[in-house]
This record gives sequence, C-alpha cells and structure tokens, in this order.
Amino acid sequence: MSALTERMIRGDFTLIAEVGVNYYDIAQQRGITPMEAAKLMCREARDAGVHAVKFQTYKAETLAAADSPSYWDTSEEPTTSQRELFKKFDSFGEAEYRELASFCDEIGIEFCSTAFDFESADYLEELMSVYKISSSDLTNLPFIEYQAAKGKPVIMSVGAGDVDEMRAAVATVERVNNRPLVLCHCVLEYPTPYAHANLRRIASLKEAFPNVIVGYSDHCKPDECFDVIKTAYTLGATVVEKHFTLDKTLPGNDHYHAMDPDDARRILNGIEFVESISGNPDLVFSETEEAARLNARRSIVARGAIPAGTVMRDDMVTFKRPGTGIAPSELEKVVGRVALVDIDDDTILRWHMLSEGDSAVDASK
Repeated sequence: MSALTERMIRGDFTLIAEVGVNYYDIAQQRGITPMEAAKLMCREARDAGVHAVKFQTYKAETLAAADSPSYWDTSEEPTTSQRELFKKFDSFGEAEYRELASFCDEIGIEFCSTAFDFESADYLEELMSVYKISSSDLTNLPFIEYQAAKGKPVIMSVGAGDVDEMRAAVATVERVNNRPLVLCHCVLEYPTPYAHANLRRIASLKEAFPNVIVGYSDHCKPDECFDVIKTAYTLGATVVEKHFTLDKTLPGNDHYHAMDPDDARRILNGIEFVESISGNPDLVFSETEEAARLNARRSIVARGAIPAGTVMRDDMVTFKRPGTGIAPSELEKVVGRVALVDIDDDTILRWHMLSEGDSAVDASK
C-alpha cells in the first residue's frame, strides 16, 4: 500500500499539488524544457512538504470536440476554445509520464495523473498508486468503471454534480472496486469566488456517503490565511487538491488560482495548527486543568462562626474559592447535618466537620 493511500485511510491531512499542465508556462518563462520545468515543480512541491503531485494526461483531439467553448474566466485565460487551449499543453505522452513517475519516486513524492482517455488510463496504471477521476467525467460511467476496475484506490471530484449523479458514479466504482474511495467537493468555476465555495457541502457529502473518504478540490484564489482550505478541513475534508505553480502572476491556464510553494508551506502549517487546537473530543477535563479545577471553583464556606452541635442551615454558608472543600452542588446534603466541631467564620467546610446523617438522627444520639 502506498504512503498516499495509507495517509488517506488514516484520515491524515493530505495535500496534493495539481501541477496539471502549468509546467509548460514555467518552462517558457525560465527558458527550460517542459520536462525540466515539470521536474522542478515536483521538487519544489516535495520541498514544501506536499504529499503528492498530480498531472493531467490527455490529447486535445480525444478530449474536446472542435467547437467546445470555454468555461473559464476569459479575462484570466483568453482562449475561448477548449481544443485550442488543450492543444497548447498536450505534448507529453507515455514516455514523458514514465520519466516523471520515475523522477518522483527518486525524490520521494508520489506521482499521479488524471487520465482523460482509455489509452492514458492504461499506461498510467503501473505508474501511480491511485486513479484520479475529474469532475468533468462524473457522468462518464463507462470510463469511471474502466478505471475503477483496475483495482486501485480512486479519488473522484464531484464538481457541478447533483446527488443522483454522485450516487450513480459511486455505485459504478463500488460495483467493481472495494479499495478506498475519496469524493472531493469542488466547484467548476475558475476561479471560484469565495462566496461560491459552498464548503458545507463537505459535511453533506460525509452524511450522504458515510463509507467514503471526503476531500476538497479547491479552485478559489489563495486567501491570505488560507481560511478556505482550513475551513474545508474542519468540515471533514482530509484530502485537499489545489492547483500548483511557481509563479501566480503568470497569465492564463491555472496559475491565477493556484498555490505556490510558500502557500503550500503555509497551508500545511495552518492545518498543523488547526489539528493542535482541535484536540480530544471526549467530554472530560484535561490533566492540565487540574490545578485550575481546584483553585478556580468554589467550596461551601462558613458565613460566620458555627458552634459545635449546630444544625446546619443554608443561610449559615456562602460559596467561595478555592474548590478544595465541599462543592456547592452538595449543599442539600450539608443542610440538616450537625456541626461536630466549632467552625470559625470563613472556614471551608469539609465532610469530617459534619455528622453523617440529618439533624433528627443526630439529635437522637
């Protein structure tokens, strides 16, 4: 079992850097080859602490018809044809992904890629430990079944889907695969405005599909404190996928809503802090509260001198700190007992100062 799968099963926070095809722009910017840029991004993600990198494997002609229109913000990415955009970024094939997978194995970060056609799904099988299914294929049940039948864990995004489509996709996976399944909430809006993130759907996914692992594929622009991702985590998304770049100012493609290596570090540090403050869900007090529990609570205290033989009444006492004596919650058990000793004013009452029964019983002794 791969380290990535083990993390997901344990429920550990898992951050996947969606390199996608952003390495083409990085290569052009830095005057290096696309392969050199892809490897550089894998290394930068590894150094930032990211747990896996994910690419996108496709050929424009098999992915989009010639007249497929854009569905992204054209002020950020001006290309209006899907096929025209995808043609810019589809030069990698089996040989290149084999080289990338080998490189990731050498440097210690998991490699995976979303397959967009049957041929890619076949040759990627031996290169990665999990299959990632895009939201765009949520209703492509034959393709979902084909990948799931290969017997690897599946991460499936459900963006732009309704619950019936989600149930059909999950049933398709589970019919041929009993490995871990991750359902990722996401919004197919690039970038996703914060007000459209609808993170409560994460909790709804957990309720509707109690036997799956829930994740989140984030398309929001990085916010200053990464509250979007931290909120997703607190709502139950333990696997988070976010687009990854080395320069968020690059125009077009997925750079404008991606995280960079510094963002990834801040996300991981932020989640570590959230985990540290989340603590133990058991409704008990902590050992570190023991001293405060004694000193900050109150005890029953004599309100004036109480001579031995006096039958205790509630107007003879008050409640003061510390809580080392008889608790105020025991007042009913104190009233009616007899003082066995002289009790000075402002004395914290203790059980040995009082009779064991009520006044009537003690009076008969």
